[in-house]
Amino acid sequence: MSHPLPALAVAVLCASGCVWYVPALADVRAGADRPASRRAAALACLTGWGTAALAVPLLLTPAPWVLLAALAGTGAGASTALLLHGRIRHGAEQREAARRWADLGCTGPSAVRPARARVAWALAAATAAPAAAAALLLAGGR
Repeated sequence: MSHPLPALAVAVLCASGCVWYVPALADVRAGADRPASRRAAALACLTGWGTAALAVPLLLTPAPWVLLAALAGTGAGASTALLLHGRIRHGAEQREAARRWADLGCTGPSAVRPARARVAWALAAATAAPAAAAALLLAGGR
């Protein structure tokens, strides 16, 4: 397959992804007005979309597929690490808020239901799995 066709596909995908990366950019730019966990998750989103956008110029050049696979794998790894950092930080923020409410003698606002969190994790895994599989296939030379 020629390189311009995947480049066009990735460019269209990146253009349609603005519904995710524009709010993430706003969260990062807000700085201390947003919780650290939300900023980390926004950085994960920007890293993922930035990796895809960086692949477009590489696809337009005669770069080897191994280089593109390395880029995709590095971007997916960095994005996953930032996402996990944000989730761990969110748990710490939730525990801190619960402790503060307990100090006041109240139960505080209700926590997010565990089923809702499981659905979010399942969607994140379903989103990351195709990218990881594509990176492995490209690294294998297929």
